[in-house]
Amino acid sequence: MMPADVALEWGGACKNISPGHGCRLSARADVCYARRSAVTAPPILSTTVLDRFLRYVVIDTQSDEKSETYPSTSTQFDLLRLLAAELTGIGLTDVSIDEYGYVFGTIPSTSPKPDVPVIGFIAHVDTSPEMSGKNVRPIVHRNYQGEDLVLPDDPSTVLRLADNPALAEQIGHDIVTASGTTLLGADNKSGVAEIVAAAEYLIAHPEIPHGPVRVGFTPDEEVGAGTKYFDVTRFGAAYAYTMDGGRRGELETESFSADAMTITFRGLNTHPGYAKGRMVNAIKIAADFIDRLPKGELSPETTEEYDGYVHPYVVSASVETTSVKLLIRDFQTAGLQAKELLLERLAVDTVRDWPGASFESKVEESYRNMKEVFASHPDVVEHAREAIRRSGLTVRERPIRGGTDGCRLSFMGLPTPNIFAGEQNFHSRLEWVSVQDMEKAVEVIVHLAQIWEERHS
Repeated sequence: MMPADVALEWGGACKNISPGHGCRLSARADVCYARRSAVTAPPILSTTVLDRFLRYVVIDTQSDEKSETYPSTSTQFDLLRLLAAELTGIGLTDVSIDEYGYVFGTIPSTSPKPDVPVIGFIAHVDTSPEMSGKNVRPIVHRNYQGEDLVLPDDPSTVLRLADNPALAEQIGHDIVTASGTTLLGADNKSGVAEIVAAAEYLIAHPEIPHGPVRVGFTPDEEVGAGTKYFDVTRFGAAYAYTMDGGRRGELETESFSADAMTITFRGLNTHPGYAKGRMVNAIKIAADFIDRLPKGELSPETTEEYDGYVHPYVVSASVETTSVKLLIRDFQTAGLQAKELLLERLAVDTVRDWPGASFESKVEESYRNMKEVFASHPDVVEHAREAIRRSGLTVRERPIRGGTDGCRLSFMGLPTPNIFAGEQNFHSRLEWVSVQDMEKAVEVIVHLAQIWEERHS
């Protein structure tokens, strides 16, 4: 039986690849155990990005979209308080945690130049409500050679190279998975670990010139509320980056624009035994409406790349009143209105065929394409490209078929692109991350801090 406070690592010898990398080897050459600190333990100051990641993922921070509290789960505070303690122990200044759980801190400037722009790095601590994040048992598969990885707590859960093309880039790397019954939490604890590791490196190397760097950790991103109480003024950065992306080298600078639309159909309920000529069933009306939605286009299952869609995802049904909630997505904000008008027309046509029926619709703005903001702030993107190149990687730019906290922050006055953190198979028992990709993300953060200082005159 594996001790409760260790993470099992499988594979060959460890390799010292980037600043701060390392592990503690057991007596066996092919097995490595990484001790984890309890939440109440004093902060560990000299540690690797992997050590930090293994420590963070075992803390249950699953958010809850049905909760009415903020954060949506109190367990998120377990990691947030630990992070505040670690940032203080590393040597950051102005470290704070507020009533909503936001953790902020400052890496002081080492630059002789005045007025270097303050930049920030942000990650979220919560994991998805879609898959359990409790009792996570991380496994490090050393020196991956392309084999299928059977996860031991549920041997039917197998991470297969054939199903995961990104694994082909990981030969010789160290792959971290969960044990088969939970998600791993790489989304977004890989980003959390990378930011803390980079902060520790910059504090330990004051000879590296950089301006003030702000660090931020947030709750409830997975339930769409990560920026609900984020105080941009208090954060105090001119530009920021979320470390919440996938494959190494990826830089995400454009996203969907997004609205949510609710169409509520109203009928007439009466006793079904005496309903002839009187009942108007709102459930059937809503079903008719859904059946009229485009079948070969404009849906998540038929679109890719820059295609937008409409997506019914929640139905609240009764004979009297049935509501259909739909996600509206388009890379052009103007395209949202066209899709919403289409849905209105379909609803009009539907109720016309059901005498006595009516409907009402409501549209709520979700987020907008962050590219619209970056057009006025090209440096925030170009500096990220340069940092990725300096880390020895090819820049991979692609649109996000979704949104990040950076979308909302950008329109709140803090331009915030999204940089890779190594996360793969989000929200899944097959979630995984490469240790070497996390180390490269740490390098990118360090380079970005330097580049902003270099290019400030």
